[in-house]
Amino acid sequence: MSLTVEIVTPDRRAYEGPADSVTLPTAMGSIGILPGHLPITAIVAAGEIIVTVEGKVTRLAIDQGFVRVVANKVSVVTEAAIDEAKIDLKSVENAEARAREAVEAARGQKDIDPVEIAKMEQILRFALVQRLVKGRSSPGLSE
Repeated sequence: MSLTVEIVTPDRRAYEGPADSVTLPTAMGSIGILPGHLPITAIVAAGEIIVTVEGKVTRLAIDQGFVRVVANKVSVVTEAAIDEAKIDLKSVENAEARAREAVEAARGQKDIDPVEIAKMEQILRFALVQRLVKGRSSPGLSE
């Protein structure tokens, strides 16, 4: 018996497949899911999801969202997700720098849209998560 895992963002299916176990960040801390897990719905925090299949580990950086576990199916709905192997640190650093500049510029304005600030903060949060996930698998990377 194994799990079926799907990780979905607003624009694509970031991951889909079987798994022996899944570890994911929730608002209350990291949880591990194994086959036969009790049904659960929880808030997912920005962080790292670890999917293990026959000893092979896949790491994904995700933004906040929700997880639902029912009948050995793990469904994660998140704002953003990327496989660790696809993370380009240079692009992440550029996006982070642009978002930081935009947040700083917005703070000085009185009529800035709070939704725009929230979007910029999401970009910053996800950039940090990507750097952390990529850093775990790349020895010698310094920040």
